[in-house]
Amino acid sequence: MLCLALWALRSLASQVSYREVARYVHGLENHRIVLAMLLTAASYGVMTLYDWFGLASIGRKLPRAQVTLISFISYAFSNALGMALLISGSIRYRFYIQAGLSTAEVAKVVLYCTASFWLGLFALTGVTLLLVPVPPTVPMASLRIPVAIVLTLIPVLWLAGSQVLRQPLRLWRWRVSWPSTPTAARQILTGAVDWGLAAWVLYLLMPNAVDTGFGHFMAIFVLAQIAGLVSHVPGGLGVFEAVMLAGFGATGNEGLEAPILGALAAYRLIYYFLPLCAATVVVLAREARGVAGKVPLAPWFTGLLPPFFAGLTLVSGAVLLFSGATSALPGRMEILRHVLPLPVLEFSHFLASMVGMLLLILARGLQRRLDAAYVLTLVLLLLGAVLSLLKGIDYEEATLLSLLALGLAPAHRLFYRRASLFSATFSVGWIIAILAVLGCAGWLVSFSYKHVEYSTNLWWEFSFYHGGAPRALRALVGAAAVGMLFALANLIRPARPDLHLPGEEELARALPLIKHYSSAQAHLALMGDKTLLFDAEARAFIMYDVEGRSWVAMGDPVGEDEDARRELVWTFREQCERAGGWPLFYQVRPQDLDLYLEVGMNLLKIGEEARVKLDGFNLDGKSKKVLRNTINKLTREGMRLQIVPAHEVGALIPRLKPISDAWMRDKGVREKGFSLGTFDPAYLARTPMALVWKGEELVAFANLFLTDSKEEASVDLMRHLPDGTSGVMDFMFIELMQWARAEGYVWFNLGMAPFSGLQNRRTAPLWSRLGALVFGRGERFYNFRGLHKYKDKFDPEWEPRYLAVPAGIALPLVLANIASLISGGLSGMVRR
Repeated sequence: MLCLALWALRSLASQVSYREVARYVHGLENHRIVLAMLLTAASYGVMTLYDWFGLASIGRKLPRAQVTLISFISYAFSNALGMALLISGSIRYRFYIQAGLSTAEVAKVVLYCTASFWLGLFALTGVTLLLVPVPPTVPMASLRIPVAIVLTLIPVLWLAGSQVLRQPLRLWRWRVSWPSTPTAARQILTGAVDWGLAAWVLYLLMPNAVDTGFGHFMAIFVLAQIAGLVSHVPGGLGVFEAVMLAGFGATGNEGLEAPILGALAAYRLIYYFLPLCAATVVVLAREARGVAGKVPLAPWFTGLLPPFFAGLTLVSGAVLLFSGATSALPGRMEILRHVLPLPVLEFSHFLASMVGMLLLILARGLQRRLDAAYVLTLVLLLLGAVLSLLKGIDYEEATLLSLLALGLAPAHRLFYRRASLFSATFSVGWIIAILAVLGCAGWLVSFSYKHVEYSTNLWWEFSFYHGGAPRALRALVGAAAVGMLFALANLIRPARPDLHLPGEEELARALPLIKHYSSAQAHLALMGDKTLLFDAEARAFIMYDVEGRSWVAMGDPVGEDEDARRELVWTFREQCERAGGWPLFYQVRPQDLDLYLEVGMNLLKIGEEARVKLDGFNLDGKSKKVLRNTINKLTREGMRLQIVPAHEVGALIPRLKPISDAWMRDKGVREKGFSLGTFDPAYLARTPMALVWKGEELVAFANLFLTDSKEEASVDLMRHLPDGTSGVMDFMFIELMQWARAEGYVWFNLGMAPFSGLQNRRTAPLWSRLGALVFGRGERFYNFRGLHKYKDKFDPEWEPRYLAVPAGIALPLVLANIASLISGGLSGMVRR
């Protein structure tokens, strides 16, 4: 849509030069500009009524200044950037949640404001089109009357519905209450006044030669606004201008394209850009105070700040590129001619555009929280401010860049990653955004200097007064060269890493991290069937395997250093993206969810893990009667538990192998993997072993996961003789828990029960309902319910476990890949 709008503008303004547009803007009378600014303030003041009336409709009251500030910030950003429901809704959510509103109340306020916004626009457009004809070249001109009737009927029906529909409407799972008649009337009136003031601002700035009455102007204005809103181009940029130019160009006033474009440029500056700058300053000052004063911010909000700064950096880079594509003001160039050597001006202009391109690239690094991107962005923002003054005394640009640097400076702690800039992968969306900005800069060069005939000599012309076109060409090529060099550097970076299983050296390096980690499940790395990814200083690691496009990490990053663990999540995600894979984290714990939310991953609950608090564990009470009798009976029959240290396990392997084989034949299963241990002598020899003897006969065994911190103990591979005494596994678990409690361990981990705790309620998410269905009906593939019931008899505390996945992936395929890893292949997925 942006490309089409630029093409339409170029066609409609084919005879217009940039100097003509600039001449009209600078020739606007001061009183018209002042009056336009006052009307803009009045329009934004009316917009605050949306929030006031919205809060009143839900019975909430907040301080006047707070509501005014929230409304102004949300509309300043949404008007300039487009996607009003998403952007203004997000900003309102952020501030109203802090003010004490619930999520449902914020949603109601947002919907009230959005409905008022559109109802007012429809009412104003419908009535205007009914009363005023429009030029035939304006979109939908031939359908003026039908469109006017439809648009007018919408607010009329809204009012009628408030009279007729007294009971709430039921829409699927929601109940919607219709507003009262006074509330509906306020919505329509507020929206109409808002749009009327916005139109009045532009009407004041339009050239007198096209003044055929406010009604005729309003008809074209509202149609142009609807076209811009429907296009979803940020702020309707290009679309709004194209429709306005088509409408007024059809009035027979040839040669007025330049003044009309000049009026539209001034309107963009006054109505969109100045409020956006003011709102940006307010937000940056507010958040800078919060960060500098170490005001505790919610993790979800601190996760929003880096993308916010990244977006502003992207805008700043675009401003420098667009400035380099246009000529400086003659009066300012005259001042520079007397105080600055020509080579300094030429170099500043060229370097400013290169800085602009670098800011576009660094914005991605800020989004990925790279420390190097933070430092370079600060330096380049300040450098860009200086260059803006040197190349044309562009103090407006210098002020914008300086303010952003001022807001970014105290936020260093948000950019904690010490990774290389070249490690940041660029999504298709980011590449398109950068190319779009560069393409718009190229279009501006073409538009601004289309009166200059191209020749190869242009590249070598240097002048204060006639060097605008050569400077713009050189700056555009310099910016493009920076982008191409960065792209080339990314293309020649190392290819997809060669995955390899860890050897004894790597396992020995991982063992101290495993032993000091709080979760005993980290011992799964000792299986040796998963690749280990260490951070640069080997303070933490991730164990993972690859199945198809799924790169599945088992559990959370292992290690005590939080910075290293956080960095590993980013590194793993970027490594997957470079290889075209999907990064997944399987069985992650609640206390580490922020690691995955920060990198933009989604979380799906996949089950619950049973953990027994050992200091409160005993066999007393009626509920433990069966277990108590079983243990007493087996003890009298001579059953006992023995704990064998890891260095003695190797000699026991020949005696353990027959037990394992007999158990597998009896169960009709085959070895699993990834998250479940296998009978591998090398693996079993790396962990202590629990043995259950009945007299002199070995009847069961299990390898142990024991942490040095005594935080948790657990078991992995458990096997017993199928024809042995009933209750042998109960005996093993009870004895192990009592042994672990005596050794000072805090928790005993019984492992996860897949799909446990997922709700099959009508209002639950689809994933939760599907998981609950599998939990209840999936015995053909796995005894989910039976496993949960068995572990529950030990009175554990059930703790949720999650799967962290990136957005936009094929979830069924991902789940199949994980199941294949655990089951040892596709065939294992349909066999026990």
